[in-house]
This record gives sequence, C-alpha cells and structure tokens, in this order.
Amino acid sequence: MRELKETALESEVLYEGRLIGLRRDKVRLPDGRTSTREAVVHPGAVAIVPLLDDGRVILVTQYRHAVGKILMEIPAGTLHPNEVAEECAQRELREETGYTAGKLEHLTSIYLAPGYSTELLHVFLATSLNPAPGEMDEDEFVEPLAIPLEEAISQISEGKIQDAKTVAALLLVWQKQKAGTKP
Repeated sequence: MRELKETALESEVLYEGRLIGLRRDKVRLPDGRTSTREAVVHPGAVAIVPLLDDGRVILVTQYRHAVGKILMEIPAGTLHPNEVAEECAQRELREETGYTAGKLEHLTSIYLAPGYSTELLHVFLATSLNPAPGEMDEDEFVEPLAIPLEEAISQISEGKIQDAKTVAALLLVWQKQKAGTKP
C-alpha cells in the first residue's frame, strides 16, 4: 500500500469560539504537492444511551439552531478541559435526564465528520439508572422522553430520528441485544 499520510507544513487559527475553533493548514500531499485543509477544532464529546430496566431508552428532544429543527437525540455533551469521558457522561446524563448510571459501559469512540472536524465522540451505555436531578446549562432547553428501544429503532427507519450519533448508538445497543449480550 502506498503512503497516504499528509504532512502539516503550516497552521493558522482562523477562529476560536466558545465551543469550536477553525484552523487552516497547509499540507504536503503524499505525491509531494501542497494543498490546503480546513478543520473545525472540537474538544471531544460524549453521548449516552440511557436504558431503563423495562427496556425503554431515554431520548431528549431539543431545538438545533444549525438545522432549524427540533431533533430527538440521545443525551450528549462536550468534554470540559481535562474532564474524563466517564465523568462527562454522568454529568450530561444527570443534567439532561435527571438520572445517574449505576453502570456505565463504553461502547465505542467515533469521529463524527473526519473530513473537516477533529471531534471524537465517546459513546456509552448507561444502565441501573437512579433518579438524580441535575441542572441543565442555562442556555439549554431539552425535554426527556422514554420510549421502547424497538420503537426508537423503528423511528430511525421512518426518518423521525435523524441525528447521526443517536442513530449509530441506538443501532449499536439494539445489535448488542439481538446478539444476546443484553446490556
């Protein structure tokens, strides 16, 4: 296999915001030519599939300004500086659903859009849930909703769940259950 790696030659920060940054890099391509790459710089995030003992998952509905829609999603949030992913998962679960997990299982870590973003998402399954009210971020408005996992899977097929992290995580948990390794 030929070399595919690109080498960064220069890097320029174009924007630094509260949540993301934007960087432009000059790179050397594998064939020696140069090109420009732009990257959204993100600190990383977590997403949680909260599974109740009765088989229902807790989703949240939230207005997403970037797409101009209310979406149904699994709870998720951005890592704080030096925050461990498991701690972030418990914090976001408490803030968005009012529960903590007695058991938190790391399912996978995935890049959401590696063509233009550095964001790495750590996906967890939360079980043995216990009520633990938390405070949401002051600019966050979410509405929790518990539905059977099978119904959530149907809503993916019907196009009612359109959020990529939610689709991937729910299908992963559903596959895990179908394989007999019940969470």
